[in-house]
Amino acid sequence: MTPGRFFSLLLALQSRPATTVAELAREAGVSGRTVVRDLHWLQEAGFPVVLRRGRYGGVTLLPGGALDTARLTPGEREHLALAGLDPRQRHRLGVDDVTRRALRKVVAPRRSGDLLPIGELVTSDNQPWFGREPEGVSPAELIGDLRRGVRLKLTYQRSAEPAPRSRTVDPYGLLAKAGRWYLVADERGEPRLFSLHRIGHWQPLRTPRRLRTGTTLASVAADLTAGWESAGDDVLRLRVDAGQVERAKRILGARLTLGPAEGETVRATLRVRGIEGVRQLLAFGATVTVLDPPEARARLRELALESPTTTTDACPQ
Repeated sequence: MTPGRFFSLLLALQSRPATTVAELAREAGVSGRTVVRDLHWLQEAGFPVVLRRGRYGGVTLLPGGALDTARLTPGEREHLALAGLDPRQRHRLGVDDVTRRALRKVVAPRRSGDLLPIGELVTSDNQPWFGREPEGVSPAELIGDLRRGVRLKLTYQRSAEPAPRSRTVDPYGLLAKAGRWYLVADERGEPRLFSLHRIGHWQPLRTPRRLRTGTTLASVAADLTAGWESAGDDVLRLRVDAGQVERAKRILGARLTLGPAEGETVRATLRVRGIEGVRQLLAFGATVTVLDPPEARARLRELALESPTTTTDACPQ
């Protein structure tokens, strides 16, 4: 959500008892889906916005949602519009203090009898399950050069490459997803995601970035992550320890299909995009066994032996 749309939405809601998503979309010049996403962000930020769907639905700002912008600085307006980040991610980006100051200024104190603020009833945690965010380049270190709107020269090593190499990219910005930070950029006109923990070094160039016509950070990131999340055409046959089934369902999602139980284990299949998809099984150690195809078994064993956090006891036999 842009700062301008943030304030226009709140002012529209504050100036009328009720409105509709269609009316807000028409006034803001965006789609209804974008307005719904913005309204959900306002709810997460603590504004008492009620969104009712259906024939008699609408959008209402309950008492206690008054907007006081008189003392907001330009920087506070910018950072208040950052969507989807939890406190830990805002800290890594270096904007947690300014965000807290801005929220204190725009959210009116709750009066006796008001409904509890949604912000007190909902929390978010984007930290990955059973692990912590890997060390590496901090988003706060990179954001200053990104704001200059120039090309970057990176030293970067992909997981399948034996050594890091230099790349020149046109950056869109940063993506925080599932407890990880990524640089979204075009490399030779093709969209790419670069994990921050794999960036060894970078330097800003004097050349302005050259982005493809009609593209934005949000649109490019959405296209790239949609490709990640597609199930894929390759099928791995697995045996999962019964005690790990719920964890596997939570982490692997709809790509995992469970079969019959066999004593203390459960048969399953996992759809992946290419043989490198076995990497996502490393976190399960010896509790998940790849039965077929043989090349997937062999590749998982190679990866387990390469990983400093995986013991040989966890390697498939």
